[in-house]
Amino acid sequence: MREAIRKGLVYFAVTFLALAVLKGLFMFLMRQTIIIMSRHVEYDQKNELYAHYQRLTPAFYKRNNTGDLMSRVAEDVGRVRQYVGPAVMYFLNLLVLFVLVIGSMLKVNVTLTLYVLLPLPVSSLSIYYVNNLIEKRSERIQRQLSHLTSTAQETFSGIRVIKAYAQEQATEAHFEAACEEYKQRSLDLARVDALFQPLMVLLIGLSTLLTIFVGGWEVMKGQLSAGNVAEFVIYVNMLTWPVASLGWVASIVQRAAVSQRRINEFLQTQPEITGGAIVAPVFEGKISMEGVSFTYPDTGVQALRDVSFTVMPGEKVALIGRTGAGKSTIAELLLRFYDPDSGSICVDDVPIQDYPLEALREQISYVPQDVFLFGDSVRNNIAFGLVGNAEKSPETYAAMAHIHREITDFPKQYDTLVGERGVTLSGGQKQRISIARAFIKEAPVIILDDCLSAVDADTEQQILGQMRQYLKDRTALIITHRISGLMHYDKILVMDNNTIAESGTHEELLLKGGIYAELLETAAKDDR
Repeated sequence: MREAIRKGLVYFAVTFLALAVLKGLFMFLMRQTIIIMSRHVEYDQKNELYAHYQRLTPAFYKRNNTGDLMSRVAEDVGRVRQYVGPAVMYFLNLLVLFVLVIGSMLKVNVTLTLYVLLPLPVSSLSIYYVNNLIEKRSERIQRQLSHLTSTAQETFSGIRVIKAYAQEQATEAHFEAACEEYKQRSLDLARVDALFQPLMVLLIGLSTLLTIFVGGWEVMKGQLSAGNVAEFVIYVNMLTWPVASLGWVASIVQRAAVSQRRINEFLQTQPEITGGAIVAPVFEGKISMEGVSFTYPDTGVQALRDVSFTVMPGEKVALIGRTGAGKSTIAELLLRFYDPDSGSICVDDVPIQDYPLEALREQISYVPQDVFLFGDSVRNNIAFGLVGNAEKSPETYAAMAHIHREITDFPKQYDTLVGERGVTLSGGQKQRISIARAFIKEAPVIILDDCLSAVDADTEQQILGQMRQYLKDRTALIITHRISGLMHYDKILVMDNNTIAESGTHEELLLKGGIYAELLETAAKDDR
């Protein structure tokens, strides 16, 4: 008898150990499979969202804050990963355990099983109600988090202005108020989360009480043994943690649902500008605008009105005019950052809408008025303009932009890091590095948008003198507010009231005695 008991105990001990090992093994495999899968989903979704951002037009970025864009890539994608990973894993664990435990209960006693499951409808209604609360609060939290991120990003970008105006305390108070709002919204969600788990544990406790009460009654009637009741209590306790974790899982699911909606909101935003299918040859460089009018969609401000002009291949054309005349808008339309409301724009007599966007922009070098440098080395910032040829020397093009000598005086010369947005450089240095970046591209068309405003007149003339050889066989549209030195251009376009008011050479415009002559006279007086 004792030997049989001993063998039975050994058998059950070995079986229990084997099952525990199998459970651990399968839990490990499940965690590996699901968690790794969630990381792949996170990786793919971040790349998809980032790539989609790249295809959207500048108008999209004017409508949305940088902080909000960053929040959706980082925070929202991370919350979706938590759903695909831990939430799914724990839910599957609960589902499998629930099926096995309920099945085992039904085999022992159907009546007692039904009593044990009596709190289940209450549990389902509670989950539905609390889930709705979590979803609403999660959406408010994510919106506030985007606002908080945007506030921080704006503060760091404008830190020099903040310090110059001694507004540190004011911006700190503004950020603190945003943080306070985020904290309050997070606390609201935490209170709901705190309600969920105790509620689930309470319902499990009721199931345990029903098990003992009804089971005891069945034992007294001889329908069950005390061992069966103990077995049911163990089963109910096995469900305690999985059911209690439903609150945590539900919270993750609702947060992920809100985050996925925010992600889809941008993924479903279609690019407002798409390219054509014509295979673009190397441009000869003829540019023409005919009856072009344009109003910025976000502000409703009309920037261009019935603009018409033609630039022949190889011509060097200056575009001048008072502030707000629409000069920079012409450059943005040529690059198809926007499309005109009316009129046509052609390159080599082909509407630019017919060219693929990438092919169009690859053949136009552009230096914007608001110069941007990446937080990288000087060399890499200049080489950023390379297209299909990595063997060009940045030094050669830096010399053309009249910046080579200054770069050689930097501590690490061309390997010197310029800081975020080129913060370690002067305005003139940033402009000339940006010009070198445009030169190294060697595109047949080049547009310079008032990109020498931060250098003195003498340096500007030296740079323009060195540029003439480079621009010899290229079409150049140079937007400038400086009137001096325009006699060297093939044509001068004078803008006034958002249209081309005058066109001609320096001598022709002087003879007309119009706006150009007036601007030249004003500039001469200012120089005195």
